[in-house]
This record gives sequence, structure tokens and C-alpha cells, in this order.
Amino acid sequence: MPAPLKLVFLGSDAIALPLLDWLAGAGRVHAQVVAVFTQPDRPVGRGQKVQPNTIKTWALGQGLPVHQPEKLTDEVRAQLAALAPDVALVMAYGHILREAFIATPRLGTLNLHTSLLPKYRGASPIQTAIASGERETGVTLMRIVRELDAGPVAAAERVAIGPRDTALDIEAKLAAACVPLVARSLPALAAGTLGFTVQDSSAATFCRKLQKEDGTLDFTAPAAVLAARINGLFPWPACTVEINGQLVKLGLAEAVAQVADLGPQSLNPTITQVSDLGYSSIRQLPGTVLGVDAGGLLVATGEGGLRLLRLQRPGGKMLPTPEFLRGFPCAPGEVLASRPMACLLK
Repeated sequence: MPAPLKLVFLGSDAIALPLLDWLAGAGRVHAQVVAVFTQPDRPVGRGQKVQPNTIKTWALGQGLPVHQPEKLTDEVRAQLAALAPDVALVMAYGHILREAFIATPRLGTLNLHTSLLPKYRGASPIQTAIASGERETGVTLMRIVRELDAGPVAAAERVAIGPRDTALDIEAKLAAACVPLVARSLPALAAGTLGFTVQDSSAATFCRKLQKEDGTLDFTAPAAVLAARINGLFPWPACTVEINGQLVKLGLAEAVAQVADLGPQSLNPTITQVSDLGYSSIRQLPGTVLGVDAGGLLVATGEGGLRLLRLQRPGGKMLPTPEFLRGFPCAPGEVLASRPMACLLK
């Protein structure tokens, strides 16, 4: 068996931890991590205490050298060259790499991107894929080039998006999917047989950096569109609605095709059955609270019903809707205000 590749890892997000754990264990026969490059320590949380990120913490626990440059200068490139790496592997690093830096490792610099390229290039591929109603996404291994996420593709690992999957769920699935993808790619890279295919740029889509303001909902949209957006934007920036004058965070939702035929049961004295409300008289009022069904708060939309499954009041915990409603009454017939929803694609 050939000697393991000398690998330098560049990343700053916990999504890479399953892959790093594999590299430190079973993956050591394929590659030896010789150093880690990650973002400088930053202020975190309400107290804004400066703390290392999870990647640095992992690297120190492994006894690995850690580099945390604020900028990738010529001096930093020289530090990379001194490690004499065979390959650099990048995932959620947070720096734009210059061509000289990219070309330093003997076999080049590869990137793990959390979409099925050329779809969803850019800053928020996980959230945007879910919010766009995709039923599948994946992680792609590619060569880095100067153009954003446009490098030739070596391989991808596909991941299904379930109707109740949030961005948090899919991130965990993609983190796990990196392991088999890299496991089958490293031996081919070492042997010189790892092929790369140029992306079809005409099929490319671009997702932008998310803002807190993206958590708005327009209830005149179809329920399927709203459920996808709620799930895709959880846990951040998270969609919100105003109920009883308070901004309530939404943690999970699903679309219901035929609200009038559900025959729901009330789970709260302040919520009556949908059938009691005379659905036919309010079906043209998107945003109207209809009642409780199957553990969710039902809301009328422009097409079908929206079932809100998890809710969180200000300062509280995210709770299943029946539990939430025991201490937070929401009267049927209340109309939740609609707000414009910004497009997540550039």
C-alpha cells in the first residue's frame, strides 16, 4: 500500500468534524493530516468572549499545528509550502484563496461544497436548496479555481431531503456524507486516476449570504413554498410570525393539501376544531389561524394549509406546538400578517 498523502485541512465550521474524525482514525491509511488552517479566534455569544472555533479545538486535541491567519499573505503561503503537503482539502474555511496558495500542494487544492454543483454555488447552499423545495442535495468534491465554486468536479455524494428536514438535519447528513466521498476519492487521487469534469456553467445557480430579514413569510404563497422556507431557514435566520403581539420563531412546518377535510381535534381550550370555524368562509384569507391538527397549528395560505409543528416564544425554548400552546393561547380566526419574502437566489 502506498504511503498516506500528506494533507493540510482548511476549515472553520463544525460540519467538517465527522470527516476530520475519520481522517484521524480509519482514514489514516489514505491521508495524514499534518496541519490545520482555520479562522482566528472570535468573540462568541452574549458575553462576546473570544473563543476558538470547533476546528481549532479538534486540531489541538490531535496535537496538530494550527495556523490562524487573518489574511492569506505570501508569508502564509510560505508556511503552507514548508509543510510540503501532497494535497490541501478545504471545507467552509471563510477565506478566498489566491492562485499561488491554491497551487502550492503537489496534487492541488480540493474543496468540499455542500450542494450538487453547478446548482447552488455561493454562501447558503444548504438552506437555499431546502427553501427552494429540492428533494435532493449533496456534497461535491471539486478543484478550487478563482471563480466562485466553478472548479471541475471529481465526485459527489447525494443526500435526500425529507419533507420535515430542516437545515440543521441536512447539515448533519451532509457532514456524514463527506466521509464516503473522501474515502473513495483519496486513493484515486494518490494513484493519479481521480478524474475531473468541467461544470456546465449554463446550469449554475447562485445563492447569497442570508440575512436576519430573510425570515419573513407571505401567507399568500402556497403552503409548500412556506413550509420549505421555514424548514430551510432553521435554525438561522429562522422564520418568524407575530402572535399576540410577540414575535414567535418557527422551527418546523409541513404543507397540508386539503385543510377542510382533516377533521382535527382541539389540543387547547383556546383552539377550536377547524370544522367549527366554517373553513369555506375563510379559505380566501391567507394567514388565518384555523385550529390545531395532528400536533400542529393550522394556517390558511394561498394554496393549501400550513401546519406549524414547532414554535418558540421570545426567551423560551423551541417546543412542539401542542406544548407551546398550553402557555401561549392563539385564537382561531386570528390572521397572521404577511410580509414580502426576498428571493434567496442571486
